[in-house]
Amino acid sequence: MKIRNVAGIIFDMDGVIINSEPVHKKAFESVIREIGFEGKHKLNFNEYIGKSDFELWKDFAQKYKPHQTLEQLIEMKRTRLIDLLKNGDLFFPDVVPLIEKLSKRYPLGLASGSEKKVIEAVLALKNMRRFFKAVVSSGDVYKGKPAPDIFILTARLIGINPSECYVIEDSKPGIKAGLAAGMKVIAITNTYPETELKEANYIVSNYNELEKLLL
Repeated sequence: MKIRNVAGIIFDMDGVIINSEPVHKKAFESVIREIGFEGKHKLNFNEYIGKSDFELWKDFAQKYKPHQTLEQLIEMKRTRLIDLLKNGDLFFPDVVPLIEKLSKRYPLGLASGSEKKVIEAVLALKNMRRFFKAVVSSGDVYKGKPAPDIFILTARLIGINPSECYVIEDSKPGIKAGLAAGMKVIAITNTYPETELKEANYIVSNYNELEKLLL
């Protein structure tokens, strides 16, 4: 089956282009150890998959009152995350060739809950930036996913009406954000099983299936 009414495609990054969710968790745990909260908090990192670091650390700071400021906590995790990303090839198999093929047919956008510096570090690894007409981070919008802001802004920057955009997502907040933006959502089962992605318009388990849908 091929989707026929596609004018533009917007990719999430973490969990869609790179297998970074475990690395985000590792960076978070590293900071927690350094500031002396290992084993002393009950924040469930998995509940923040698909959301921004600001949301994660804001909730942590409100509950546990660490000595560090919110900005310092975000910077500490960012530094560790970028180091970890540079030390391993975290791109999902087949995703880079697929993005290159899609970029020749559709305007592509990237809408990620990660910070701009993290996105730039990832896209520099395989010269990926050239494939995307627009790149939007959590810092570019007032509200992060599951609010639709990031997808609406990305659609505007790539010059496509939201109703003609398809979003590629792996997380539940991302699916909600895409639908709230008036877009169609294709979920890939990289992070959650199919049973937890039912709200998406389409669900695929690999990039070959995604290619068949879009090309």
